[in-house]
Amino acid sequence: MAKRLVFFAYGITAYAIFIHTFLYAVAFVGGFLVPSRLDGPLGTSIPIALGIDCALLTLFAVQHSVMARPWFKERWTQIVPWTIERSTYVLCASLALLLLVWQWRPIGIQIWSVENEAARIALWTLFGAGWLTVLAATCLINHFDLFGLRQVWLPLVGKPYTPVTFRTPLPYRLIRHPLYFGFLLAFWMAPNMTLAHLVFALATTAYIVLAIQFEERDLVAEHGAAYEEYRRSVPMLLPGRRRLRAATATDASRLRLQNP
Repeated sequence: MAKRLVFFAYGITAYAIFIHTFLYAVAFVGGFLVPSRLDGPLGTSIPIALGIDCALLTLFAVQHSVMARPWFKERWTQIVPWTIERSTYVLCASLALLLLVWQWRPIGIQIWSVENEAARIALWTLFGAGWLTVLAATCLINHFDLFGLRQVWLPLVGKPYTPVTFRTPLPYRLIRHPLYFGFLLAFWMAPNMTLAHLVFALATTAYIVLAIQFEERDLVAEHGAAYEEYRRSVPMLLPGRRRLRAATATDASRLRLQNP
């Protein structure tokens, strides 16, 4: 029982750090309320700033993607108990993002600045909608399992863990990755775009597209034709005319939730 309590406390702590990190990231990208911001004046030479920023982005991308792969988790759970594997992933991702926002180097070169008030309001609205889409997408696919809380709670109350199936509520019938789409909105809908912000947006967009390839390769390897059909039927990131057929929805409902 003591071990289960320790694991539960660990999971709660990892989740609390994630919440703090997420809120800080919103303010960091938006440029308000926090001391370190994505945009700002150049504090060092451009090559040094770009080098540091690219290194931070690479570190986050490698951690975020490698630790999510099945081959890594198979080895990792020989060291870290399975119950807290997901919480450990969440904690490491949060720490990598905190390092990025702490050590980020603004460059200060303005790419665009939207002066029209109505346009600025529209962009800020889309910026906020992007972050809300991210949160909503996690809730639709079981927020607590995605962030490791369910894995530490069920053993605490003596219940066996059962995998969460991949469901297809409305956003997932329009695009396969509404969570990633929300991030793209949040990163690109900027009334003021500096060079550092542009580098950040371009790098994260490239990472998202690449991460989707790895994630979907794992899904196809595990679920075969069912996920292949879902992938053929629903666009990846941008809504299109294709819609998820009823038969596909039935198959997809049996798919297991995968990591980002």
